[in-house]
Amino acid sequence: MKRVRYLFSGVVQGVGFRPFIYRLAVKNSLRGFVQNRPDGVLIEVQGSVAAIDSFLAGVRQELPPLADVTNISSKDIAIQPDDNFRIIESERRGDGDVHISPDIAICKDCLKELFDPLDRRYRFPFINCTNCGPRLTIIKSIPYDRINTSMACFPLCPQCHAEYENPADRRFHAEPNACPLCGPKIQLLNETGNKVNTDEPIKTAIGLLKEGKILAIKGLGGFHLSVDAGNDEAVRRLRSRKFREEKPMAIMVKNLENVKRFANVNEEEEKLLSSPQRPIVLLKKKNSSTISEQVASGVPNLGVMLPYTPLHYLLLEKDFDALVMTSANQIDEPICISNREAVTRLKEIADYFLIHNRDILVRCDDSIVMFAGGKQQLLRRARGFVPKPIVLKDSFLDVLALGPQLKATQCIVKGNFAFLSPHIGDMETPQARDFFQESLTLMKKITESNPEVIACDYHPAYYSTKVAEELTGVRVIRVQHHHAHIVSCMAENKISGDVIGLAMDGTGYGLDGNAWGGEFLVANETEFKRLGHLQYFVLPGGEKAIHEPWRIVASLLALAYGQSWPDIAAQLGILPPGFNSKVLDKIIKNKINSPLTSGLGRLFDGVAAIIGLRKTVSFEGQAAMELEGLSNQKAGEPFPFEISVDQENCFILDISSTIRAIVNNLLAGKSKKEISSSFHRTLAVAFAAMCERIREKIDVNRVSLSGGCFQNKILLEDSISQLENVDFVVYHHKQVPTNDGGIALGQAVIAGAIAKK
Repeated sequence: MKRVRYLFSGVVQGVGFRPFIYRLAVKNSLRGFVQNRPDGVLIEVQGSVAAIDSFLAGVRQELPPLADVTNISSKDIAIQPDDNFRIIESERRGDGDVHISPDIAICKDCLKELFDPLDRRYRFPFINCTNCGPRLTIIKSIPYDRINTSMACFPLCPQCHAEYENPADRRFHAEPNACPLCGPKIQLLNETGNKVNTDEPIKTAIGLLKEGKILAIKGLGGFHLSVDAGNDEAVRRLRSRKFREEKPMAIMVKNLENVKRFANVNEEEEKLLSSPQRPIVLLKKKNSSTISEQVASGVPNLGVMLPYTPLHYLLLEKDFDALVMTSANQIDEPICISNREAVTRLKEIADYFLIHNRDILVRCDDSIVMFAGGKQQLLRRARGFVPKPIVLKDSFLDVLALGPQLKATQCIVKGNFAFLSPHIGDMETPQARDFFQESLTLMKKITESNPEVIACDYHPAYYSTKVAEELTGVRVIRVQHHHAHIVSCMAENKISGDVIGLAMDGTGYGLDGNAWGGEFLVANETEFKRLGHLQYFVLPGGEKAIHEPWRIVASLLALAYGQSWPDIAAQLGILPPGFNSKVLDKIIKNKINSPLTSGLGRLFDGVAAIIGLRKTVSFEGQAAMELEGLSNQKAGEPFPFEISVDQENCFILDISSTIRAIVNNLLAGKSKKEISSSFHRTLAVAFAAMCERIREKIDVNRVSLSGGCFQNKILLEDSISQLENVDFVVYHHKQVPTNDGGIALGQAVIAGAIAKK
């Protein structure tokens, strides 16, 4: 006979862990107790050695589906006069080390009950249990008990209370537990926020969607704006009101069978779609009359998700193949979460509001995933994944990283765990900056930390940099953008030491004051050196060139043809009618308000404009997405390129001959598809060639790929293939975004490593 005290850390609260422990202890005839604490779940078991061994083996092998144990500590203690095993009241004092579960899609058991006419929760839009439902988005503080959630204002009825208190029940301590008698209620409001007189708000909402109306629908982490995805006019009207002219919108589809009617879905993508996280999955489009072309015109993929709340299933039950479900916001603003906020901010967009009275306390957008390079790759890490931490190879002091300017997230490193915030977005509006501050408070609360080491971007004008500089009593470490990209990839792959880092994106503030973005670095957790980069070219008009890529074409042609570039531009019909090429030539030569860039994203924009695909863009990455959509996977013959060495002994990827080859192919009548395929292949081959030259110089054989350009599936997979063909070991992102959404992780690890050193 002995007694052992265990402390389990990780995602062990709000996921059915205590009833699981209770049942396992009773099964093994053990005495003692289980208790939630700020630092995890405390368990004391007393019984025979064999019974305790059997209990621990069961814990390791049979964990509840949402539980994730990251550490188990144990010690033998004195025998106590217990006569049974109990679940005791939570302890609220002490240092926190509990990992909050992400919000999870409705489980099969709850879904079955939802449509069972004999079940007391039949068609109840808030049905959940310990294996599913809201978690992060309803939490006020930890430990994760009902009193600390937005369900605290819904007293349990006797039947729900009996379930909540019964360790043998699937709803034991399911904090959002409720039923139609005691739970939240649905309402339908008109465009002015007044209640619509209906006894069946969901049925009425379905009728309005069928009529082509735009509805704002309250979900788990915020509102969606929704229309029938098959209604061209409704989708156009939504685009017009939201000022989202061309950027693709996500759709929610009833089931996998329907998805396969208008998208190609492989086995891995099916798993992603059906996973408890239920992200938006990027799928290759099929020609279909079911989905309006207005949903995602000009791009190769559709963003598709399956229903993940009971309300979604009720809306999609009979009448729609798919609904547009796009974030409820204006451009560069965060997603709406409160009923009053939605009515105020969306009054010029939505015709009706389908709301409920359970408060959303944490904004959390839908996550976006694609399957590439043989793995899932997160492009936006939010609902379903946050705040589950990234486990790091090493432990660090507490560090807070404030992230970049675009696709912003924050990160807190605590020990060997990195906690990334939900996706915040671009720091361009007051509302986005308010959300940034909200997120800062949230992250400190759920990690129970107040770091004194702060990491921010090297760019002096970024909002996050200014926030860092205003903090007092802290050590601020500024981190170069592309260094952070590479270390974020290293961190999630649990590698340390030197790597060759390929940081490929649109722009990041360089140490020389230029706009970097096609970088070949040798990097580790504390330092980096730039060993190569894409050849600099002028960005005529600065920011204007990002929105008007025809300007970039002029710069690329000037690079490739010198003084004769206006003649080539005239042959290609590049310049707008009446635009004087002499003026543009002067701007390029004298760099008037026109910085130098090595950004690969800008090169993609320029090539798309050269071949006549898109001379202007309405959202970031649009030209590159359309160029990728034209390409055949690994089908093109590479164009020529050169590698030179500058005065600082840095390798330069010279693309002048590539530009000339593209022009020659175009003038010779080659198709845009052939040219795009060859351009993609050229980059992958050039990356491998540059890395070989660098390897000869520094004898490093590991390559880390990061940056927004590696959201391009063709570029990513072909780059991996070309590098592996010449015996490099290649790492890329899977758990955190390769775009700027992963920057905060890199910043935090770099600052942590510097502080530790």
